[in-house]
Amino acid sequence: MAEENRIMSMPQTLGGHRRPFSALLAAHIVKKPRYESEAVLHEAAVKLISRHQNLSDLLLEASRTPSGPTENVGLAQQDVCLGSLTPPETGTWATPLSGPGGSLIVHALQRQAVELGVPVGEVSAKLVAEKLRGLMGCSEAHGRRLPLNSTQRAELSVLVQSAQELLSHRAFSPSAFCRELWKALENPLLEVVWHFHLGRILTVEYILESEEGAESWLVTELRSLCGGTTEEQGQKEDKEVQKQILTGVVSVLVRAAFQKPQDPGSAQRNISQQCCFVLDDMLSCVLDSLHKTQDQQAGTVIAECWVQVLDSMSCDVTMSDDVLGCFFTHSLTYILTYRPQFKVSHAIAMQSEWCFAKTSRLLTALYRKLSILLSMEKLLSHLQQVLETDEVNWQHVLSFLSTLLVYYPQAQRSLIELLSRLLSSAFEGYDLENMITSFLLARQGALEGPAVFPSYSEWFKMSFGSASGYHGNSKKSIVFLLKFLSDLVPFDPPQYLKVHILYPPYVPVKHRTLLQEYVSLAKTRLADLKVSVDGMGLYEDLSGAAAPVQCQAKQDVDKAVSLFESTGKISTAVMEASIFRRPYFLSRFLPVLLTPRALPAKPDIRMAFIESLRKAEKIPSALYSNYIQACQRERERHRPEERGVVEVSADRQPLERLQDELQDLRHLLLTPGAEEVSAQLARISEALTVLVPEGVDEPLRQTIMEFHVDPPTTSDLENKVINSVLVGFCQIFMDASKINPPNSRQGPWASHFVAMLLGHKKLLMSLLHRLKDLLCNQGASLSAAHILGLAVFFVHLHQCRAICPLVLSDSTPCSEALAAALPCSTGADMSFCLRFCVAAVCYALCRSDSSPDRVHDYVPSSLCKKLLYLVSRLLPGTRTVLEGGGVQSADEGTQEEKEAGRGMWRNITDPLASWKSSVVALWRQPCFLALQTLPDYQLSFAEWVKAELRVQRSTDILSDPERQEYQQWVCQQQYLSVPLNQGGCAGDIRQACSHIFHAIMEFYTCTQTVQTTRCGPPEADSCLPDIVSRLQELVYELEMNRAFRRDEEDQRSFILDVISEKCSVTSESLAVSSELELQQTMHIWSRVVVALPPTVLLSVRSLGDKRRLDLRAFAEHINQRHRNVCVPAGRLPYDITAHFLKGVLTVSLRCDHPSQAVNKLLSRMHQQCPLLLVSVGVWWSRLCPVLLSLWTRLSGGPLPESLQRVADCCAWACSAVKGEVVPPPAVPALLLAACLHHAGKGQRKQCSTRRTLEQLGQLQEQHGLFPVFLLFFWVTDLLSTFLQLQKEDAEPAREHCMEILGYLCDTADWLLLFHPPGPEQGWYNTLAEVTTDGTTRLMPLAFYSLVPKLDTQVLGKMLKVPGFLLTALHSYSALTRLFLDGQTPLPDSSSEQADPLQILSQAKQFLLRTISLSPQTHFSENSSQLKDACGDLDPEVSSAVSSRLSQHDFSEEPDFL
Repeated sequence: MAEENRIMSMPQTLGGHRRPFSALLAAHIVKKPRYESEAVLHEAAVKLISRHQNLSDLLLEASRTPSGPTENVGLAQQDVCLGSLTPPETGTWATPLSGPGGSLIVHALQRQAVELGVPVGEVSAKLVAEKLRGLMGCSEAHGRRLPLNSTQRAELSVLVQSAQELLSHRAFSPSAFCRELWKALENPLLEVVWHFHLGRILTVEYILESEEGAESWLVTELRSLCGGTTEEQGQKEDKEVQKQILTGVVSVLVRAAFQKPQDPGSAQRNISQQCCFVLDDMLSCVLDSLHKTQDQQAGTVIAECWVQVLDSMSCDVTMSDDVLGCFFTHSLTYILTYRPQFKVSHAIAMQSEWCFAKTSRLLTALYRKLSILLSMEKLLSHLQQVLETDEVNWQHVLSFLSTLLVYYPQAQRSLIELLSRLLSSAFEGYDLENMITSFLLARQGALEGPAVFPSYSEWFKMSFGSASGYHGNSKKSIVFLLKFLSDLVPFDPPQYLKVHILYPPYVPVKHRTLLQEYVSLAKTRLADLKVSVDGMGLYEDLSGAAAPVQCQAKQDVDKAVSLFESTGKISTAVMEASIFRRPYFLSRFLPVLLTPRALPAKPDIRMAFIESLRKAEKIPSALYSNYIQACQRERERHRPEERGVVEVSADRQPLERLQDELQDLRHLLLTPGAEEVSAQLARISEALTVLVPEGVDEPLRQTIMEFHVDPPTTSDLENKVINSVLVGFCQIFMDASKINPPNSRQGPWASHFVAMLLGHKKLLMSLLHRLKDLLCNQGASLSAAHILGLAVFFVHLHQCRAICPLVLSDSTPCSEALAAALPCSTGADMSFCLRFCVAAVCYALCRSDSSPDRVHDYVPSSLCKKLLYLVSRLLPGTRTVLEGGGVQSADEGTQEEKEAGRGMWRNITDPLASWKSSVVALWRQPCFLALQTLPDYQLSFAEWVKAELRVQRSTDILSDPERQEYQQWVCQQQYLSVPLNQGGCAGDIRQACSHIFHAIMEFYTCTQTVQTTRCGPPEADSCLPDIVSRLQELVYELEMNRAFRRDEEDQRSFILDVISEKCSVTSESLAVSSELELQQTMHIWSRVVVALPPTVLLSVRSLGDKRRLDLRAFAEHINQRHRNVCVPAGRLPYDITAHFLKGVLTVSLRCDHPSQAVNKLLSRMHQQCPLLLVSVGVWWSRLCPVLLSLWTRLSGGPLPESLQRVADCCAWACSAVKGEVVPPPAVPALLLAACLHHAGKGQRKQCSTRRTLEQLGQLQEQHGLFPVFLLFFWVTDLLSTFLQLQKEDAEPAREHCMEILGYLCDTADWLLLFHPPGPEQGWYNTLAEVTTDGTTRLMPLAFYSLVPKLDTQVLGKMLKVPGFLLTALHSYSALTRLFLDGQTPLPDSSSEQADPLQILSQAKQFLLRTISLSPQTHFSENSSQLKDACGDLDPEVSSAVSSRLSQHDFSEEPDFL
């Protein structure tokens, strides 16, 4: 003791004098007492400790290693911060510490325990707890619980080590320590407890089991850690420690709660339940924090922390998948059933607010983390199980479903299968719960857009729209469905009610009243909601069911105007609406249609539609008058500078949000994450919905649109939105392509982006029109980046063609219509179109990894054809590739093709590379060559001709010689020898000529249609002359081959085959529009034919050793088609007649005796084609010099005898009309009558009529049919004046007819003219082939226009002619049918022509008088024919005839009359 006191007081005795260190050390060594043994030394130490009883401080000293306290603290801190936080396995303990310090403390504690009479473990536990209390004093200063600092953590680590040493010597009681800890620290820090848990001293499970209120304490501590209290200090180290503690504690809880114990018992079950309670309480805290509105930032921190914990646990390799899966499934169930505050009625009404875009991002992240270990089938099966067994929180259920659909593409198929099971189960057991569930889930899926799930209308139609639906098997099922829908009516939003009305479920006719009751109920509910039932629109396929009424009316007006433009008639829907939906028609439709505007100088199609409605008395006169006045005022104050921005700045914020969302997507793609991209697209869709409000439901596959010549007017806001979307897409794609090529590594974001846009129907129509305007009108001004971006957008638009709108004209996807609309008429258009097509095809090849089986999913066939047309035209070097190349096998060099496709894309995006090199590289790419083998992707010869005809020569990129060389190469080398199945002609020149002829006729038709609405002839600057030249070259080659083949049997001319295909409709069924179309077609055909060699119109046929001209094909064409389009009727146009006769003279040289061949042909002409013979006589004065000159050049002799007789006939006719008596030539009477009629039309009637009649008397004996034929021609003229409203020509024709009828009144020959054509008419059937069918139908009108006006004396003679009464009856019946069918011509208001109704009335009076005055013998001889002729058309006429027929029975009584 004296030595100890001396050592301790040494600094004071020194008095400030210092000695060297070596001296002090020597003195210390010399004075150190020596102990005999270790036991003695131990005993001395125990005595020393017993006299200095500060065991608490010794706890921090005993476990320190010789390395010193500073180093030990650092190592301890490192162990806490960076060491594994995995809790110990049950039954394992730390290795006891070595050294004398630990044993000294143990002996001291044992000695103290003996003195106190308590176990040593309790003494040590109390000692450790008191030390912890002192250690934690600074952390609880000022009533605040602060985290441990680095010094405290180091001391705590040493304390834990000391406790481990005591435990290893069985001198420490964990249970006593737990009690003492809760006494010393009422609510200890979780970090302190976690250190003792890691030291295998006091586990979290034991605390939960032994301490009352431990669950609440643990939840509070976990919340504190999740709340991020260390944010205030901003120490990154503290945050990392807290995160590891939180993750470790949760892992312990998860294992204890969900790991299957080896020896299950009640205690283990209690621990599991307690841990599960803590986890559930934490999850409740997370969910509550997400729904708080006061402290949203704090709630976000808690939720983010919990999501990070789940993420860390997913990556923990020590956690088994079974345990983690059970925990995730339990948590998911807890979320879905947490606080089920919403009823089903609330869910139905509020469902649209719970879509993915409006759900908290942290909640969707939580759903994703909990779904990561389960397959989609198991997730939806579990969802179904929860829905069937528990009361659920519908907001969580539906937002969870939306998250699955957005992040996981396979969820759509699984959901459709789940809905099918639910509906099947619902109708099997008439289960209302399953019905409600299926409808809510289907509607929730539809909220996410067509890229995620079909629309509600599509699902509803697929499920209930046909007899094969889930409800169609019995009346009970139908009643169940309609009862369910009726129960939903008070809660259903308007858009769903409209879907049920527009697309009602299938109900058999006998149960249709049930459906009508529901429809009435739904309409009543819509009326209560002040939603107009009439606002549903006239056309189901134009807009969403939830579109505003004014928007719906605007869409209806646009649709009605477009249909009127295409058909020329007011659509049936408009007419029905004006009657059955008059409130909508008057209050919605007409105000939108009659919106005041500055009317154009030339009426447009909208004005024509309004005028048609006005004439149909569908527009009130006052409303129309106000509209005209308002339009005039609008035109007066209309100024170009007044056109400005319409939208207010209030819309600026949503537009900025859209742009921010697009930028976020751009950043996401620079750090790829497919799931996050899908979520971002959903947010972009929501931003678009805010800017351009869209209905909840849109009919996808039935949407019809039409591309207008002038794009529809859109608001300034819509233009900004569309431009932002397109520019954003281009920028995003260009940035994404800098990192990854556009193959599978770039992900499906682009296709999902386009599919998302397709769900916004109101915006989509304007966007597609904007895209068409950019591609078709502004292509030359687009930059390379814009061309690439739009090409990619276009490719994915085609990829989504299944849900794209169809174009009204031909029901093709809009991508095909856009590709077909790409202009190629000018050099600038061709250059842009080539660049655009190359970019699109290169992207498609790269996207599909050059797989021929996938390329066609990305490339529209129209786009590929445009590319095939342009490349060989603009790049002559590629023509040799076609000639010497050939399509390689699609199986050759698959990997090389992929690399080649990527190389092409790099070449496209390289600013230093030229487009020409890119085109050549693409042109030689094997996959592109393989694509051309597909039938739909081959550019046929006919398509090439149509494209070439649209080129404007003045702005063509090729010069005239270059264009001629190119066209000749295409016709002669590229297509002539190519097989038919590849779009070629298979070496057949006739086939090539037919294709060109068809294309020219279609071009003429299209240009004449455009010419009616635009000024100037569109074909004036086209390549039509060049194509006609190519046709002439081919035809001349064909004719040369025919001329030198003496053994040929000439085939039918190809030009007749073309016109036969064009005019396939028979004349009996022609409507007015079809007749006009036939006239236009024949006019175009004639224009093209006269530009070709005349030899194409007829052929040579061999009869034995002789060859003669064959007229049959051309005669058939004239008799069946051309005859009906002649104006005036009864003669062919001069150009066709002259061209035919030129061909006759030229082709006759192929016969042995040309003159005889011509004579024989003309001799057969009056039987085979009388109209052609009549036309020769009519046009002879103009034909004669032409034919004489041609025949002189061909043979050197006089004209053939038959043609000379035609000249003699014309000369005779000229003499006859002058009053000269000349013997007629020996020609058919028909030709005589035609020539005389033509000559008489050129003379003044006063000088020629009497002389002509005198000649008729002299010629009747030799030519008995001649007067009848002449009457026919004058009657035809009279009917032509009726049809063409030419009153100045009607009177001369009528007077000629009256004179001839007066001459023929004693004969019955002329009566056959007014009978319908038939075998009994004999030679008069020939006349039916001279005039048109329309003229023949009007012959009864001519009969009653002429005969009743004859003199009484002439009529008396006609009544005695047998057959006159029968002809009068036939004509009256036919005239009545014409009147009833509306086929009688209407008189001009300025002419003196009688009205058809007046003629019919006069005809009836004349017929009744004729019946009464006709001889009785006429009734006795033709009684059966007279009865048949009466028919059922007029009872009064039938009664009169029957009365005269009954008089015949009593004719033997002379005094009866």
